[in-house]
Amino acid sequence: MLRLGRQSFSLGSAQKRLLAALQTHPQIADRVERLKSIPGVGDVTALTWVLEIGPVERFSSIRKAWSYCGLTAGQQESGETVKRMPLSKLRNHHLQTVLIEAAKLAPRWNPILRELSEREKERGHKNRATVAVARKMVSYLMAVDKRERRFELELEKAA
Repeated sequence: MLRLGRQSFSLGSAQKRLLAALQTHPQIADRVERLKSIPGVGDVTALTWVLEIGPVERFSSIRKAWSYCGLTAGQQESGETVKRMPLSKLRNHHLQTVLIEAAKLAPRWNPILRELSEREKERGHKNRATVAVARKMVSYLMAVDKRERRFELELEKAA
């Protein structure tokens, strides 16, 4: 039992060393720092995005990135009847998990995501709001990654 406890402790320190090594890798470090400029995106979310997505240019649209991340639902149509299906099972499971967990916390730091979350909670279930926030986060991550510039939060301009 003690040996098992020590192994889990050393796994935690190994995980920390791995995160530190990956964050200092020259090709990854700049990209991760740019992604962390998005309010609500931390070390783990940014690093997971970089490692799981690879070159962001392989996605021609945000919808394709949503699909890869498992944030889209299937749709069955028959005549005028349209049925929404559950979220797709064809996805990058690890990336989906990280994005969903980040989407639960991100509205605390990002006013736009907070507003989106509250609006979606009024329209439906809280899980619907979480998926909407995760999609918006993917949109932000794609934009920052493709433009290779830090995130700038633009609040609504007064008319």
